[in-house]
Amino acid sequence: MTVSMVYITFRNTKEAEKIIAVLVKEKLIACANFVNVKSMYEWKKKLVRGSEVIVLCKTKPALVNRIQAKVSELHSYDVPCVLSWNVDANSSFEKWVLESTTSLY
Repeated sequence: MTVSMVYITFRNTKEAEKIIAVLVKEKLIACANFVNVKSMYEWKKKLVRGSEVIVLCKTKPALVNRIQAKVSELHSYDVPCVLSWNVDANSSFEKWVLESTTSLY
């Protein structure tokens, strides 16, 4: 089995923790890591500089689409950033991710 990494940006830690808690509770992700960053981008023809929180989530590939849908439903951004890619992991971690993401929802 391959593990999927899902990269999501959030406005702040409070929003990130709220949405990530839903993803963990619904067993869509096994775990997540939070990183505070500075961001710069153009939005509505204006240069925006600010702080965001990047969250790296670990899940199984079959759940990525459901994660994207749930994040889009709950996120405050008009266009949330949800990126994913598959990675190789050690077998014990893969096993834990599989067991932790047996989604019942």
